[in-house]
Amino acid sequence: MSNALVTIIPVVLYLALSFAVALWARNKAVSKSSQGFMEDYFIGGRSMGGFVLAMTIIASYTSASSFVGGPGVAYRYGLSWVFLAMIQVPTTFLTLGVLGKRFAIIARKTNSLTITDFLRARYKSDAVVILCSVFLLVFFMAAMLAQFIGGARLFQAVTGYPYIVGLVLFGITVVLYTAVGGFRAVVITDAIQGIIMVVAVVVILLAIINAGGGMEQCITTLKNIDPGLITPTGPQNKVPQPFTLSLWVLVGLGILGLPQTTQRCMGYKNSRAMHDAMIIGTLIIGFIILCAHLSGALGRAILPELPAGDLAMPSLIMELLSPFWAGVFIAGPLAAIMSTVDSMLLLVSAAIIKDLYVHYKLKGDASQMPSVSIQRMSLMSTAVIGLLVFIAAIQPPDLLVWINLFAFGGLEAVFLWPIIMGLYWKRANATGAVASIVFGVAAFLTISIMKPAMGGVHAIVPTTLISLCAFVAGSYAGRTPDKHIVALFWGEQQ
Repeated sequence: MSNALVTIIPVVLYLALSFAVALWARNKAVSKSSQGFMEDYFIGGRSMGGFVLAMTIIASYTSASSFVGGPGVAYRYGLSWVFLAMIQVPTTFLTLGVLGKRFAIIARKTNSLTITDFLRARYKSDAVVILCSVFLLVFFMAAMLAQFIGGARLFQAVTGYPYIVGLVLFGITVVLYTAVGGFRAVVITDAIQGIIMVVAVVVILLAIINAGGGMEQCITTLKNIDPGLITPTGPQNKVPQPFTLSLWVLVGLGILGLPQTTQRCMGYKNSRAMHDAMIIGTLIIGFIILCAHLSGALGRAILPELPAGDLAMPSLIMELLSPFWAGVFIAGPLAAIMSTVDSMLLLVSAAIIKDLYVHYKLKGDASQMPSVSIQRMSLMSTAVIGLLVFIAAIQPPDLLVWINLFAFGGLEAVFLWPIIMGLYWKRANATGAVASIVFGVAAFLTISIMKPAMGGVHAIVPTTLISLCAFVAGSYAGRTPDKHIVALFWGEQQ
């Protein structure tokens, strides 16, 4: 049996398991009413327990940049990028701690199944809904592009099969199991994917440390290559402190504006599940991020002449692991990538069907449309979006981590303040939300394209400040929120 065939066996088994879960989830949702079907399809009937909730938040957040792009940058910049990556540790704790309880309560009171449902109920504005839906599609497609490229590139490097083969296999699998199984399939596969990710990062990190003669020897070798590789600011201060502080906004505070993670706050079953998920999720995501990025940084001590970038980790895998374990490792990044893409595809499907078609075409009455039609439309919408991303991925750019961070920044510019202020500030209104979205996106795109000198500060920092100021100014300039909205969200009259 050839090495390539041995490598691909764990991948095929994992993909087959994903399809089996999707078919099971479809059977669980069959024969429901249209509204019941949509609640099950888009948020799993609000039934997630603590472990599944933690794993689905982790899996939807981690992506190609967590296993391929980020460790590739760590290979170039050393321990400084490991330190920077650990900013992501509070992801689950922060998301559930700030949004979890209140978001779940409001979602049930307003019967919201999507982030846009919540924003519609809070602001009563078509402009907010349409802007959010359009920008969600735009930035999700950029994020999914990075994931498609990362999955196919990793498949190519480890198995030796052509890039296009990996792209087709990965694209078809993730689109079909998401469309067939919906949210329930997504969160269960996310839980499985989280376990696979943990196994994968442990395997590669132990292999690297063993090949390097132990942790102490690996650090010594890095110091001999370049002393900057073991400093907090990297070789020649390539990772300045202002940039590190900026990442606290982008992958710290800013995660509260990522729809693919905040959506999970609607789907858990009780407070115990939320509290369990906060602890489990924080521990596991910290472990995964540390092992993956430390593998990239220490890998330079083993193979110092690799091309830094997205091919660094695949090269380390091929050099240090047997064909079977290489296949196990590739299943880990593919799991992270697929779990991010399936979450985005589901939200794209929800935006097209629930937020736009049902609300505007059917005037919000989903009962006019049988559940079979909803599932058919979901398959069509996910297939079309998947095809567009597939076409864009045929000629892939390099450095997935930067594409991913760009998409993250764009989503945060749109959703961060409308979500947080809508939950916690009674004076927030549609004028403020629209101003925040328009000025935030304009600022983020302008700064990202023009790249003015800001001393290493990332574009998300001024974007966040500008969008916040626009939200506050717009809210005071606009009308006071209706007393019925205040009563619904805070249980009192103005």
